[in-house]
Amino acid sequence: MTRSDPLVVLAVCGVGMGSSLILKMTAEGALSDLGVTAKVENTDITTARGMTADVIVAQGMHTGELEGLAPVVLTVDDFLDRDGLARSLRDRLTEQGWL
Repeated sequence: MTRSDPLVVLAVCGVGMGSSLILKMTAEGALSDLGVTAKVENTDITTARGMTADVIVAQGMHTGELEGLAPVVLTVDDFLDRDGLARSLRDRLTEQGWL
């Protein structure tokens, strides 16, 4: 990774409880698989709007509202698909020059 500081990643859902926690754990695993140092937080969509992040991962119904809040905003359809998320993250982090 070309960054010296950890990525800040938000796992976002509507309420910021159950599904965002599952997504947080999946994102942590996917980032670890890629060898990326990151601080991953789970939150609700309203709180996410006031936070600063490098990457936001969220359900498709929310990503439209989150566009522009981070350099990378990813839609996640399957919150348990660690390999799929790792592939998406690899592509987008490479585009940003972070991987």
